Amino acid sequence: MPKQLLEYSQIFQALADPTRRAVIERLSLGAATVSQLASPFHMALPSFVQHLGVLEKSGLVHSKKTGRVRTYHLEPETIQQVEHWLSSQRHIWETRLDQLDSYLMYIKPSLEPNKENHEL
Repeated sequence: MPKQLLEYSQIFQALADPTRRAVIERLSLGAATVSQLASPFHMALPSFVQHLGVLEKSGLVHSKKTGRVRTYHLEPETIQQVEHWLSSQRHIWETRLDQLDSYLMYIKPSLEPNKENHEL
């Protein structure tokens, strides 16, 4: 599998979890420490840190440690790459659906019952 597709697979796998999506939403407001990110969730800190590790491995976030405090930030470039890929997929499917619509409108007259054939 091409490297780009593997990267997208990791990103979408990371985003598949509601906890990780909530972390991304929170980080869209600005950088936050591990404790700030973990506070709304009812789980052990090591479990929560695993979620952060998945996000970091996927490239959606990065962290910086200052002293004993680790702060997380969004990676806008990764999010823009995913947004670009989704946009191109959307364009492909909109084009296909438009083509299907045109074809169905073209064949519609042949699918409608002919009144002349149904009269007795």
